[in-house]
Amino acid sequence: MFKNLTKTERAWVLYDVGNSAFTMLACSLIPIWFKQLAIGDAPGQISSDNATAYYSLSIAIVTIIVAILGPICGALADHKGRKKIFFTTAVALGVVGCILNGFATGWMSFLVIYVLAKIFYSASLTFYDSMLNDVTTEERMDQVSSYGYAWGYIGSCIPFTLALIAYILSGGLSENLMWFSPSVGKIIGFTITAVWWFIVTVPLIKNYKQINYVENTKGSIRHVFAQIGNTLKKIVTRDKKVMYFLIAFFLYIDGVGTIIDNCINIGTDLGLPTVGQVIFLLATQVVAWIGSLVFANLSKKYDTVTLILICIVGYFAVCLYALTLKTLLHFGILAFGVGCFQGSIQSMSRSYFSKIIPAENSGEYFGIYDIFAKGASFLGSAVIAAVKLMGGTINIAVASLAIFFLLGFIFLKISDRQEKALN
Repeated sequence: MFKNLTKTERAWVLYDVGNSAFTMLACSLIPIWFKQLAIGDAPGQISSDNATAYYSLSIAIVTIIVAILGPICGALADHKGRKKIFFTTAVALGVVGCILNGFATGWMSFLVIYVLAKIFYSASLTFYDSMLNDVTTEERMDQVSSYGYAWGYIGSCIPFTLALIAYILSGGLSENLMWFSPSVGKIIGFTITAVWWFIVTVPLIKNYKQINYVENTKGSIRHVFAQIGNTLKKIVTRDKKVMYFLIAFFLYIDGVGTIIDNCINIGTDLGLPTVGQVIFLLATQVVAWIGSLVFANLSKKYDTVTLILICIVGYFAVCLYALTLKTLLHFGILAFGVGCFQGSIQSMSRSYFSKIIPAENSGEYFGIYDIFAKGASFLGSAVIAAVKLMGGTINIAVASLAIFFLLGFIFLKISDRQEKALN
């Protein structure tokens, strides 16, 4: 597939391969390592319930900070020559934070470093997504965006497998398999991920050139806030297509982000073996790779909105299937269903948004886009928490996310009609 890409497109796709390694670690081993540090009766350690609460709170803090900083940094990066600088800085700080996370010896320091690393990681994605307008043409956006997610999923399996082996050899399965201490396994896992993330990012840093940019040289924070305010006003009053798409995106990506963030918690609540869950999550990466490539080819024949709608319907069915979850096999089937549409719904949404926004303001618009993306995951987790606090099962909690996909489907259809009405 890489041979069909230009040098710049290939470099852009490779960053997905790099950052996805951190995403995979965050969805699987990082919560496990945190609880190893946090839970216990020793001084300074906390209960399992408190550990879950503090971890969820840290995710919420990241969400809020990124939502606030995203549009500001994006608008500043839209000025000529700034986007690569902002992107490189975010990546460098994220990589350093990832390495330091492995050396944290207390649960509080672990969480603080993780929050900082996640903030810089998320910021890098805002700049990265906005680069799509610079690295390819509108006709190729769907394919290139899909390739990014596809190769990101399969590429992340390499460092994650090594991190998983380190976890197992540090007693993750049994103390009989302990070749070295859990702290050493944690250091190895984080370091491998960080090094991988940095190495595959180098081609994009070397080859990226900012083609679309804002000529205005005013770059003060006050001016940026005024600019963002004007953009939001424009979206609400004049650009209904973008407005309805963002509402739709907020709704359906809610379910996607919530399922990804809570996958380990779902299996834990069902009493499933941790290693079995992690193995299925690893297999899901392969499924997501294939699914993204399939949708990349479909994008040559079908319009982007149709493909997003198909993905939404697929996720709706997955949520309803969650009502039947009982065994590890059921969990595996659910993971397979998620994998079929996970990369495609995100990649198609990214490329579609790139098509309907001004290219020169892509950083600012993707900052706004990320507010809806990150905010949605926060809302979905709150829904799951509410269902659980009211005595509902994890099955009902996941199934309740179906309403977000249903509403997202409706608003995406409304957004699509806006363009047709104008034509």
